[in-house]
Amino acid sequence: MAMSSDNERRAASRPRYVCRSCEQPVDAVMERHKTMGVFVPVWVAGPCHNQRCEHYVPELVTVTSVRGATWQHLTGWKHD
Repeated sequence: MAMSSDNERRAASRPRYVCRSCEQPVDAVMERHKTMGVFVPVWVAGPCHNQRCEHYVPELVTVTSVRGATWQHLTGWKHD
């Protein structure tokens, strides 16, 4: 019983991300940030897939690289 409550607390404490324009929930995406010569993961709000939103990004975008800068450039997506 204690394990399930620990998992529930962890799930409840995760940050929820929303689109700045339409305030619909968006996925969290991982980006790399260089700190003292080492890349560390940073979780940020992902692109909005709401078709009525001004920041809409299609879910299926052909990307030739897994680098965030590449897909962000292809889709025109930016986060703050």
